[in-house]
Amino acid sequence: MNNEQLERYSRHILLKDIGFDGQKKLLSSKVLIIGAGGLGSPAAMYLAAAGVGTIGIADKDKVALSNLQRQIIHSTDKLGTDKTASAKETINRLNPDVTVNIYNDFVTEENIKDIIKDYDFVIDAVDNFESKFLINDICVLNKKAFCHAGVVGFGGQLMTYVPGKSVCYRCVFKEPPQEDCVQSCRQAGILGAVAGVIGTLQAVEAVKYLLNIGELLTGYLLTYDGLKAEFRKVKLPEKVEGCPVCNNN
Repeated sequence: MNNEQLERYSRHILLKDIGFDGQKKLLSSKVLIIGAGGLGSPAAMYLAAAGVGTIGIADKDKVALSNLQRQIIHSTDKLGTDKTASAKETINRLNPDVTVNIYNDFVTEENIKDIIKDYDFVIDAVDNFESKFLINDICVLNKKAFCHAGVVGFGGQLMTYVPGKSVCYRCVFKEPPQEDCVQSCRQAGILGAVAGVIGTLQAVEAVKYLLNIGELLTGYLLTYDGLKAEFRKVKLPEKVEGCPVCNNN
């Protein structure tokens, strides 16, 4: 690391669980964030600030005025522009050390495998169940660690999957709910800061995984109630019989 990097990451280097070697590892790590919205925004900004060397951003949406209440990686002057381009510009202004790869597309069965293949960790920051299950299934089948999260109203949840160490998202939720059974943020609303809390925790999970430190949310679902200021850590089963993905079906 050069002198500027030593100064930029000095507070990380002071931490015994990170130090000089840990920071060098972060600088060589690659994280993919699928979704540049309420969750992806804080996750991307904190990972960029942390010095994660390569960050991928996948999203096809454009910046809208209603996004700005929670999607802090975007700004008013970026209205109408691609979210991926907006996110890349913000990240590089924050930290020029970071290489930002953008995928101006929604993830699909056809493209997701190629997108995730070069990354060490994946962050599920999407807002629809079909994409969440697709991310889970492809990550599990390709042995990629990832962090799921979801937010609505005043609450949110997250869990981390590590191959061979935890049950997956489909083990817990089985299949997407029927249409209109669960309200989205667009329908129910969301307190913007709640997305900030959960997206930031996803960044923490990514750093812990990349550096192999601490205890990940593998085998646990962490829920957050913003109105009550309560976190709840729910123990998940160690194995779920009949999961079509974990059973390599």
